Amino acid sequence: MHVVKRDGRQERVMFDKITSRIQKLCYGLNPDFVDPAQITMKVIQGLYSGVTTVELDTLAAETAATLTTKHPDYASLAARIAVSNLHKETKKIFSDVMEDLYNYVNPLNGKHSPMVSKETLDIMLANKDRLNSAIIYDRDFSYNFFGFKTLERSYLLKINGKVAERPQHMLMRVSVGIHKNDIDAAIETYNLLSERWFTHASPTLFNAGTNRPQLSSCFLLCMKDDSIEGIYDTLKQCALISKSAGGIGVAVSCIRATGSYIAGTNGNSNGLVPMLRVYNNTARYVDQGGNKRPGAFAIYLEPWHYDVFEFLDLKKNTGKEEQRARDLFFALWIPDLFMKRVESNQDWSLMCPHECPGLEEVWGDKFEELYERYEKEGRARKVVKAQQLWYAIIESQTETGTPYMLYKDSCNRKSNQQNLGTIKCSNLCTEIVEYTSDTEVAVCNLASLALNMYVTPERTYDFKKLADVTKVIVKNLNKIIDINFYPIPEAEVSNKRHRPIGIGVQGLADAFILMRYPFESPEAQLLNKQIFETIYYAALESSCKLAEEFGAYETYEGSPVSKGILQHDMWDVTPTDLWDWKSLREKIAKHGVRNSLLLAPMPTASTAQILGNNESIEPYTSNIYTRRVLSGEFQVPLVLHLVLRLITQANLPTQRALADREHCWLALVYGLQDGWLLIRSFPCSPRWSATDLPIHMGRGAAHLSADKGASDCWHTGTA
Repeated sequence: MHVVKRDGRQERVMFDKITSRIQKLCYGLNPDFVDPAQITMKVIQGLYSGVTTVELDTLAAETAATLTTKHPDYASLAARIAVSNLHKETKKIFSDVMEDLYNYVNPLNGKHSPMVSKETLDIMLANKDRLNSAIIYDRDFSYNFFGFKTLERSYLLKINGKVAERPQHMLMRVSVGIHKNDIDAAIETYNLLSERWFTHASPTLFNAGTNRPQLSSCFLLCMKDDSIEGIYDTLKQCALISKSAGGIGVAVSCIRATGSYIAGTNGNSNGLVPMLRVYNNTARYVDQGGNKRPGAFAIYLEPWHYDVFEFLDLKKNTGKEEQRARDLFFALWIPDLFMKRVESNQDWSLMCPHECPGLEEVWGDKFEELYERYEKEGRARKVVKAQQLWYAIIESQTETGTPYMLYKDSCNRKSNQQNLGTIKCSNLCTEIVEYTSDTEVAVCNLASLALNMYVTPERTYDFKKLADVTKVIVKNLNKIIDINFYPIPEAEVSNKRHRPIGIGVQGLADAFILMRYPFESPEAQLLNKQIFETIYYAALESSCKLAEEFGAYETYEGSPVSKGILQHDMWDVTPTDLWDWKSLREKIAKHGVRNSLLLAPMPTASTAQILGNNESIEPYTSNIYTRRVLSGEFQVPLVLHLVLRLITQANLPTQRALADREHCWLALVYGLQDGWLLIRSFPCSPRWSATDLPIHMGRGAAHLSADKGASDCWHTGTA
């Protein structure tokens, strides 16, 4: 039996060489658990004469990945094998790789089809010595297998289907794509990204430095008009945005209801459902960035709309197919008046926006006055008990997970964009709340901080480093606003007028674990507040400094911040004394700020799996789960690696018996009793705080979310 080497030579298969290669990559892993010979034995079972070394590495990596449930070090080993294989299959020198990407010729038509822009390449070549020497390739080996395969599937640029970039190449491409000729800033950003202090959002990683640098994540639209032209113009906007890897939120409350009169044809409207089926098919057809992620639209409706009951059924698995649009996501934009009537079980009137105009354009007291006026005038199409609709909402959520529930009055009342007009919807993941109109499509550029990285070995939290990295992110996102490729002109108008940015987080639960704080403890609650206060303070300070240099954003005057009202003021919350808010207010009063919005805790569904962190501000819900994504199906040990790290720090005994799968899970059989975790394998420390596996999903998580809301300019995203 022979193996085909990378250079085409054939050699006899030598099993000890396979073991030796795996052994070399086991540095720093626990030898009590990780057994290279075991992987070799399984690889041998898949051999055939003529197998390539690339296939051997792939098989070895996948074999190691299947052992992740036995010990998380196997996930690290699987990633190391895969990364080592990629390194052997790609060029090392960054500038050479970028030249290859630029010089790419499409074999199907023979045309030059550069994957990086000429401008970016010229900058890279002019500074190639500095950029090439700044890259540290060993950092590629810090990814786990799930994270690396995610990068390989969707993020690393390919030539003829073969990955040409290494992860470090991608990060440097992104850094140069953002900063252009500012090489010092590019290298600073590269180091922060590659050391995993933060990450830019997926579209930025996809597209930075390319010919179409569409770096924005979120787009919010309202219907251009309640007409065929308006509906299909908006649909075209959605298609163009989805093509460029943007997630979309669309407000449809202005579309006339079923049975409404159409003057142009002397006919009656078919209502929302047939229109939304068209949007559903567009979301299926136009995926994000050419099969990198599925197309995704969230549809927002206010609950007074006559078609709301049919809207709630659109994602259900039963019923007539022509009445379903299961590939869309659905959300309700709920006024406070509805919740008041649910609480008292009063009547709720359903109306058509064509017959009762303007309801979507007002909020708060003005909405209540207009709505109740229409009720008194007898314009309601149908009257139901508010709780009847409420139970229909709950039923839909139970069956489908939707609709999302966002509260119109609170979103408008606490927004720094309230001076622009009524905000009509959020985005796909609900963390973005921005003003939209028929001439403006709201946009947001995102980045997320890896909160676990700021826990020091002494179990203190490095707020200064967190603030410093936040300031770098603010500068980066402002540059992105200026260099971005906008898929539609209305998006550019909005983004450059209001300059919103979204700084989010990932790994909050990981940070609590490393600090050994129970998820619902007072210590965790205080740390949560201080983290978000730090991010908000640093973002405001950096935005103010940019305003001093470049001027405040165009629509600054009249905004709450221009009146000295910060986010925690809108929540009637007093921040802790960690930062000097008085002096910051004085600076803002003098110079203004460069950005209308700053913080936006997004779901981080993709980027958190790349960095190996728990998503966003979420608690852990299990110690392991299987995740099915475009890059494959992976067993993800959520907290095992963190528990083992804590065991090591505490010098607790580990047992060889744990290497056996059955006994390994005995170590992680847990039960919650009064907020404490029982780890039955470690009698010397029988009661660990629940933060070691913080699986709380109730009031504690809600309280933490509310606490950080006082620093959050937007909302909290969901995946």
